[in-house]
Amino acid sequence: MKIIDGRNAVLGRLASYIAKEALKGEEVVILNCEQIIITGNKKSIKESFEIKRSRVGSSQKGPKHSKTSEGIVKRAIRGMLPDHREGRGKIAYKKIKCYTGVPKEFQESKKIVGGKEKGIKFIQIKEIAK
Repeated sequence: MKIIDGRNAVLGRLASYIAKEALKGEEVVILNCEQIIITGNKKSIKESFEIKRSRVGSSQKGPKHSKTSEGIVKRAIRGMLPDHREGRGKIAYKKIKCYTGVPKEFQESKKIVGGKEKGIKFIQIKEIAK
């Protein structure tokens, strides 16, 4: 089992790494999902998430977009798996667990540090997950 601390990790890079590990058969736990960062312009990222969420509440049918930080992270990982509905993608998706903060059972365990990104434009997931 791999335990990854998501503090200051870039979402896309982290998601691709986790998807690869899950496809290999490894169980992966992501901690501090609310502190994972999305690079780019804050305003455009917020607007993008607002538009996606407003579509769900209307009479239109379409994809559901999560409002929780762990849901946003899990959805990004799901997009990097081959087919999350059947086969090895479904098996790999079940091996991924996401948490906001650090649960008691993982506080003493050894963690892989996810990010070291500094000096770039970014927004943390907790700012868009409301």
